[in-house]
Amino acid sequence: MTSTKRPQPAKRAVAHDLQDASDAARTADEPVTRRVVSDARTMRALAHPVRLALLEAIGREGELTATRAGEMLDESPGNMSWHLQMLARYGYIEETGGGKGRSRPWRIASVSNRFQTSAEDPEANAAGEALESIAADKAYSRLRTWFTRRASYPHKWSDAAFMADSIGYLTAEELSEIGDEIADLFGRYQDRILNKELRPADAEPVKLTAFAHPIPPTPTGN
Repeated sequence: MTSTKRPQPAKRAVAHDLQDASDAARTADEPVTRRVVSDARTMRALAHPVRLALLEAIGREGELTATRAGEMLDESPGNMSWHLQMLARYGYIEETGGGKGRSRPWRIASVSNRFQTSAEDPEANAAGEALESIAADKAYSRLRTWFTRRASYPHKWSDAAFMADSIGYLTAEELSEIGDEIADLFGRYQDRILNKELRPADAEPVKLTAFAHPIPPTPTGN
């Protein structure tokens, strides 16, 4: 997930953010836990389907070269190299050291990116909306893929997977709290992203996409 907040920063979910974790000091071998992004250009740099997929792939694999990324995403190494450079320019990834040219390995620079916009910055708002739109398209595409493939998983995974659709009457503050609680709950497992030894033997990669927003009232105001 990733997020954005309006006037008093409003949450937006995108990409590979698992918002748990209090901010942690950077070590030479680890990315920062969380980065807050409010610059429109930095948001626009990620608002591209290939870059979103590339950033997720790097986060899941630990590190990738342009050549290996091209193989995974069915893109040319040259195209991957260009997208890697763009992600690096705006602080999403960094070189791990070693290798040359398209054999240079890259890693994520932060486990979580939280995107913030404000009513006073329409350019950042537009960039955040573009990023949301691409992320939503990707999320629904992945959901449709799950529908076609779930029969190939053991029954326990079909049982465990879920969708939720509810209507409630909340204040803005209560809705914000729910979003934070969902992020904190899923964030309990954040350490498993970087440390594969923490993953149980039967763990699978799981995608959580959550959204909640106001809807128009009925004609009677309900």
